[in-house]
Amino acid sequence: MTETIGNPLSWSAQALGKGLTSTGEIVEELHPHETSPIVIRDIDIGDLRIALSKGYEDFLAMRTDVMWIVLVYPVMGFVLAWFAATESLLPLLFPLVSGFALLGPVAGVGLYEMSRRREAGMTPRWRDGFGVAFSPAAAPMVVLGGYLMALFVAWMMTALVLYNATLGPAAPTSASAFVTDVFTTTAGLQMLGFGLALGFVFAALVLITALISFPMLVDRRVGLPLAVATSVEVAWRNPITVAVWGMIVAALLTLGFVTLFVGLIFVLPILGHATWHLYRRAVAPPEPAAKAPVSEA
Repeated sequence: MTETIGNPLSWSAQALGKGLTSTGEIVEELHPHETSPIVIRDIDIGDLRIALSKGYEDFLAMRTDVMWIVLVYPVMGFVLAWFAATESLLPLLFPLVSGFALLGPVAGVGLYEMSRRREAGMTPRWRDGFGVAFSPAAAPMVVLGGYLMALFVAWMMTALVLYNATLGPAAPTSASAFVTDVFTTTAGLQMLGFGLALGFVFAALVLITALISFPMLVDRRVGLPLAVATSVEVAWRNPITVAVWGMIVAALLTLGFVTLFVGLIFVLPILGHATWHLYRRAVAPPEPAAKAPVSEA
């Protein structure tokens, strides 16, 4: 497949090649460059409503649906064609679709940047969404994105092992037979139950460690460890609110998938922009002198 313009991991890889010319520079960018203290706020359900409302406003103002039309349809079309071509991969279809949420935080980095610029009174341009890959934030984002990718691969392997231990290892004879086995046999129900429980664990890990860390890395040069620690502390101080946010994300992504992925054109940008505004509600802005200046370039 040719070069993808919208893959945040590929953007970051390009950035490391162009902007960070030595291992020392990469390691340096993983550490904080700010001295301003991190102030974490208590957030509630009202903050979630505000974040979603502002995310929707950003979506309308910046027309990011166009970005996701370009990104979602070729990828999803390829995946669906691949699964349609071989029924032996049917058991991994649901884990793959549900596992998409594990990569959501890194997929939204361009949207965070566009919301940041709009919030600062600028007029965001399309290239600004991709420009994060050429910023100092690229190095820690690559590392954190690698962590999410590792979780995604671990989830897929877990799903395969679970299928082999219950309904497998033989491939299903057809899609209808597979669905019937999942919902009408003891082994199928066991696979479904354990799969949902394990999927919850993977999703919780991503939610706790990445919800705040990615937008924070876009906004501030705080370093990777502090960004992740801040995300964990936000979840620790606001467990109910963060859990509700996770359920909102799951519900909206499900809506996007059941509409044959058409809904993702709207869901993904709104969630991405809303995540930025949720970060703003949860973490107080730094002192002006401690924050790197924002450039229009």
